[in-house]
Amino acid sequence: MNIVNILVPDLPDSVTNAVVAKWYKKIGEIVHLDEKIVDLETDKVMLEISSPCDGIINNILKQTGCIVQSSEIIGKIKKINNIEKKKIDLHEKDQSIHPDNFFNKDKILNNNKNLKNSLTPSARRFIKVHNINTNSLNINKLNTFRKQDINPDFQKTSNLNNINALKNNTYRVKMTQLRQKIAERLLETKNNTAMLTTFNEVNMTTIISLRKKYNELFQEKYGIRLGFMSFFVKAVVKALRDFPKINATIDKTDIIFYKNFDISIAVSTPRGLITPVLRNADQKTMSEIEKKIKDFSIKSINNKIKVEDLIGGNFTITNGGIFGSLMSTPIINPPQMAILGMHAIKDRPMAINGIVKILPMMYLALSYDHRLIDGKESISFLNQVKNILEDFNRIIIDI
Repeated sequence: MNIVNILVPDLPDSVTNAVVAKWYKKIGEIVHLDEKIVDLETDKVMLEISSPCDGIINNILKQTGCIVQSSEIIGKIKKINNIEKKKIDLHEKDQSIHPDNFFNKDKILNNNKNLKNSLTPSARRFIKVHNINTNSLNINKLNTFRKQDINPDFQKTSNLNNINALKNNTYRVKMTQLRQKIAERLLETKNNTAMLTTFNEVNMTTIISLRKKYNELFQEKYGIRLGFMSFFVKAVVKALRDFPKINATIDKTDIIFYKNFDISIAVSTPRGLITPVLRNADQKTMSEIEKKIKDFSIKSINNKIKVEDLIGGNFTITNGGIFGSLMSTPIINPPQMAILGMHAIKDRPMAINGIVKILPMMYLALSYDHRLIDGKESISFLNQVKNILEDFNRIIIDI
């Protein structure tokens, strides 16, 4: 019998392990070459594992919720050529009943009288009352299943997204690897940086006018809309050139200055916030920046972001304004030294040369690590970003 292993792919050095998030196939089900069979979740991205061949799932060694390492075997496939032309019933060939396969589908219970009769009435009631996900059950025997045979720790091994009903009208949900990593890094920032935030506000009239004037032509030429983020990236890169400590990091008693301008762009996903890196942002045109950011958004929605997309980054830009945030104190993404927060654009009365005008204003927030960056530098950096956005011609004449 030709058995092919299902392997965990080689994980990058920055990723220590992964968690089996979801199996799309059960033991005994047919799979085809390159068909998605299992998702692995890391603290950065979701990895999709495809079948290495045509065949039948022969064994699942790592159930949902298990932690796995690089190159570890998580399952096995019985390789079969021309599988569409063959009729194979795994249960007919193998009379033994695998416990992992026992509860995979309701039809197994309905179609197999012996299996259905294996559940005692108390066990069936217990499963129904507690709304137990039968895929997560750890069966201890292979003959008669009683209520007490259902492992009381089944909730710990259930699917990461499975809500486990508890007493007193509460429920417990396993934190995803990404959310655990976010929590870890937030505490790391709080405990290991001297973080301060400085604020300013920017009149967005110039940027709004430029977008309104050129957006249609921009879209016709480049096939993408002209957004706000490309303006901010350009302004940030210019300011980082003039304030190199903000484009740096601390390594013990040394300061490491970056020559490149790799900007992390915060992107919200259903699993949490990720920060894919816009590499060599100083060398990219406005259209290239917009296309790359759109690509990040599409990939994040479809869980297609790669670990390589998230590694590195010298400075982060985050836009809470898309959710309606008026002001916030963004948290630094270590080992970076600073992060710029964009916010909602709101019409506000402003005094201009003694005259009150209604202008589209946005609050800006720069959080920075005071261990390396002084208040004067942070305020001057933020002022320069503001000045560029209010008069984008500064980019052209480099002032």
